[in-house]
Amino acid sequence: MVTSTTGDPDAKPDTRPTALEVVAPHDLGGRCAIVTGGASGIGVETVRALAAAGARVIIAARDRARSEAVAAELCQATGSGAIEARTLDLASLASVRAFVDEFLARRQPLHLLVNNAGVMATPQTYTEDGFELQFGTNHLGHFALTVGLLPALTATARARVVVLTSSGHRRSDIHFQDIHFRERPYERFSAYGQSKTANALFAVGITQRYAAAGVTANAVMPGGIITGLQKHMSREEQIALGWFDDAGAINPLFKTPAQGAATSVWAAVAPELEGVGGRYLEDCRIAQPWTAANPYSGYMPYALDPESAARLWSVSEDLVSLRAP
Repeated sequence: MVTSTTGDPDAKPDTRPTALEVVAPHDLGGRCAIVTGGASGIGVETVRALAAAGARVIIAARDRARSEAVAAELCQATGSGAIEARTLDLASLASVRAFVDEFLARRQPLHLLVNNAGVMATPQTYTEDGFELQFGTNHLGHFALTVGLLPALTATARARVVVLTSSGHRRSDIHFQDIHFRERPYERFSAYGQSKTANALFAVGITQRYAAAGVTANAVMPGGIITGLQKHMSREEQIALGWFDDAGAINPLFKTPAQGAATSVWAAVAPELEGVGGRYLEDCRIAQPWTAANPYSGYMPYALDPESAARLWSVSEDLVSLRAP
């Protein structure tokens, strides 16, 4: 339980669980996990919790020096000697392939893959492979990574993939006719929403194809958390959205990074999710469809549509020139 930091002596305690509280009853000894973006934000707390439970964890992130520093810090904090850093730039298919090749060369199973990294509200930018940056990083990079790692995932007979999505998926379905904004006007939050819808559909697609081989995936909405994800937004924008007040205090509805990582960890370890995939998870539970009566939770039906998931999978294979086994 996290003590409320609002400064209000009458405020109720914040009982939203942390990642460490979620993982506490579990023993992950002998399991291997990869966490993309594990050197910042909720990724750090995800790594901390998995390592504290005994998993060997690989931090996969762009900044190798930062990742190594975080790995060393978390090893000391958790008592684990099994956290390592590896370079991964999801905006580069060459980097993704190099990471996959290095991991597969170890010839070891992969039990947990947490597709946590992401970018949000970026200016109109394209990856070195020609993809709109948010779709290319948030979805296509993770698609290539996950498909590349399938031999290691299927080797476990019961692997889980956790795919980070967002309530921002409500801003946009997939625009298959112009995914990369080559013709339509670019709108950064619509681009973000499209990429987050793709993340949820990817969890459906993985489960559709590989549940029989023991690999399931669920999409996780972590909640509102102030991290480096907002770096492309001005403070004035964030105040206008109600994320901060004029004095700079964070809206108490926002979670801490440790609380934001809780649902990712729950998706990775919860016994009730054994063999269960293709779901949208939030607040350590399986979410229901969005309704106007409860507008701050739930998912849009298009984000879990099986036909859209199949179409996205096919399009993604073509874009990254990679056929899944």
